[in-house]
Amino acid sequence: MSYAIIKTGGKQFVVESGQTLRVPSLKGETNEKVEIETLLADGKAGAGTLGATVLSHGKDDKVIVFKKKRRKQYKRKQGHRQGYTEIKID
Repeated sequence: MSYAIIKTGGKQFVVESGQTLRVPSLKGETNEKVEIETLLADGKAGAGTLGATVLSHGKDDKVIVFKKKRRKQYKRKQGHRQGYTEIKID
């Protein structure tokens, strides 16, 4: 089993060759190749790069942020949609 641990968007993912996954937004057009930093590859430590193909861009479901302090007439409601990029590991 060949795997790698990659780091992108402040998060780490365990990936295998041919796998598709959603990561925080990356720059790059659809069907464009991008390089991603590798922390661990095939059980060997050391930083390197890994190739991936951008499949699509989009936004996740809305997350509602609601703040309230009781008896103080303080309420704040805000929505947020995090962007993502779907990639395929080469």
